[in-house]
Amino acid sequence: MENRLNMQAVQPEAYKAMYALEGFLRNSELTKVHKELIKMRASQINHCAFCLDMHSKDALKSGETVERLVLLNAWKETSLFTAEEKIILALTEAVTLIHNDGIPTELYRQAEETFGQQYLAQVIMAIVTINGWNRIAISTHMQPGS
Repeated sequence: MENRLNMQAVQPEAYKAMYALEGFLRNSELTKVHKELIKMRASQINHCAFCLDMHSKDALKSGETVERLVLLNAWKETSLFTAEEKIILALTEAVTLIHNDGIPTELYRQAEETFGQQYLAQVIMAIVTINGWNRIAISTHMQPGS
């Protein structure tokens, strides 16, 4: 895989803006588990090796289990995830793949009833942010472990 530009070096202000979103999320009400599930699931969908490597390590450090990470791609087929987590995973998939069908009304209603508008807004921002990072990492060929 050929080397591509280093976005952080070439556009430091853009990187700074992305880190500002991370700062917002760090200070949000989102649980560590919810944040890592969002980051992992979106990165799986987007095939972002760099982010999968980073966030699987982060998830394990914050107490996530290997079993749940291994089965995350098949979360609908297991009882390892709570009802709240399943809503977050479904919303992560819908936002990441928004070009397919948008956000189904029933899913949105369920998420809003479960989390309330403030937490839901933070979930959506977390999904949007990791999708942005995925696109930066993939388009610039960022390598796992670098």
